[in-house]
Amino acid sequence: MITRLTIKNYTLIEDIQVNMEGGLTIITGETGAGKSILLGALSLLLGKRADLNSAKNPDKKCVIEAEFSIAEYDLEPLFVAHDMDFDAHTILRREILPGGKSRAFVNDSPVTLQQLQAIGPYLIDIHSQHETLSLNSETFQLEMIDAVANTSAIVAQYQQERQRYLQASTALETLRERQAASLKEADYNTFLLNELQEARLEGVDQEALEATYEKLNNSESITEGLSRTVQLFSQEPAGILENAKEARKELARLQGFASEYQEAWERIHSVIIELEDLEETLVQLAEEIESDPQALYDTNAQLQRIHQLQQKHAVGTVAELVAIQKELSEAQHETETLAEKIENAVQEETEWKSKATRTATELGEKRRAAIPALQEELIALLGELGLPNAQFDFHLERSETFREIGMDHLELRFSANKGSRLGPLKKVASGGELSRIMMAIKAILSRYKHMPTLIFDEIDTGVSGEIAQQMANLMQRMSGEMQLLSITHLPQIAAKGTNHLKVFKEETATTTITQMKRLTKEERIAEIAEMIGGKQLSDSAIAHAKELLN
Repeated sequence: MITRLTIKNYTLIEDIQVNMEGGLTIITGETGAGKSILLGALSLLLGKRADLNSAKNPDKKCVIEAEFSIAEYDLEPLFVAHDMDFDAHTILRREILPGGKSRAFVNDSPVTLQQLQAIGPYLIDIHSQHETLSLNSETFQLEMIDAVANTSAIVAQYQQERQRYLQASTALETLRERQAASLKEADYNTFLLNELQEARLEGVDQEALEATYEKLNNSESITEGLSRTVQLFSQEPAGILENAKEARKELARLQGFASEYQEAWERIHSVIIELEDLEETLVQLAEEIESDPQALYDTNAQLQRIHQLQQKHAVGTVAELVAIQKELSEAQHETETLAEKIENAVQEETEWKSKATRTATELGEKRRAAIPALQEELIALLGELGLPNAQFDFHLERSETFREIGMDHLELRFSANKGSRLGPLKKVASGGELSRIMMAIKAILSRYKHMPTLIFDEIDTGVSGEIAQQMANLMQRMSGEMQLLSITHLPQIAAKGTNHLKVFKEETATTTITQMKRLTKEERIAEIAEMIGGKQLSDSAIAHAKELLN
């Protein structure tokens, strides 16, 4: 339950701090005084996205903080599951900084909005005025049955299995699409792969191949050039080598006269050795050159094939062609194995579908088993709330669709009057009847959900007189099991509170602010009397207020 609420710099509120107690706390105030601002602040605290205009003074930080006593609600596993520190005395804080940036904390540790949203519903259930319309929602109606049937674990199991089934179905569909696309391109890809494989590209050195082609293609010119070069080396009497040897002889006669002549002789001797070696190499090269038309043809054909493939695949190297060949080979292999993958995917989809179906069937059975007791209790409570002839029919029908809430379709049929035909709740129930039905449902759910705090925002709309009194009695009973806060305009309900807070506006010279205060016994009498008879407090209104309070 909430033990303390602090709101600073939020909308019309400058600074409100209020200690909260168990039981039934009544919140009253004139229309427009700011009661809805309190709910807005609590909604922010529970993870609602912040409005940039939330701060009263945009230059200051907006802070909303609530302290909770939750020792007896077994919420530690929930906190641990969402990676938050648990404390029996837990503090939630939301800050909106100047500029609109928002921060959230649980027990002074930073958390995300998703974490706040995960624990919020287990701390406070806020029933706003528009939530009565959710009574017409099939999801809400099934959740109501599930709370009574205690099916939270099986619902979670079904949703997990359903998710796995949907994932398996998506994966199967993707594989089938890939197979269709693969088969569509298979023939052409096989042609391309065969073409690359026939070219035998692995280990091919394109530069070396082109060099071989140039040799073969110019063999005559190369042979002629090498022969003439060899002749220039050894031609008598004017060959390069012969002339060098004559020069060496001349220097041999001079080498004894001075060291520089000796050095000159050594140098030309080295040149002659190099020239003799070069001559031998040129002779060998000339002998190796042969005119081989077949080799020239084969080399040219291989190069032409490589060039054509490079042009076809828009690449410039043999390595890139080999990479494309590998990709095509892998694609061909995948096409061949897709059938097996699809078979496995079909099996997985079937397994998860079967599991989800079994769990959904069990869920439906538990729901059907819980409906009679829920229906009986609802009718009994509505009898107390002035609908003694109320009738319900929970028409639960099995479908073959895997919905998020199960495989059941629910239509809640209702009649408020004896002898009237039952019809869909959303079509036949009036606003006042919907308020009373929601009140009865909340009373039932409060026992099953073990909620720490429940807040009613004018759930009594559309009722008055004896019905209001019965609503007040029901709220009083509910507050014995939980902390209940009720925003109300009805004196019968206001009088049942163990605590009474009043929200009011206060005007200063420059601004209007919303304030809240705890009413004393005398102030409660005046407040309830005003709710009965208006601003001019009559003796009869005061007497009636005292009677209600007593």
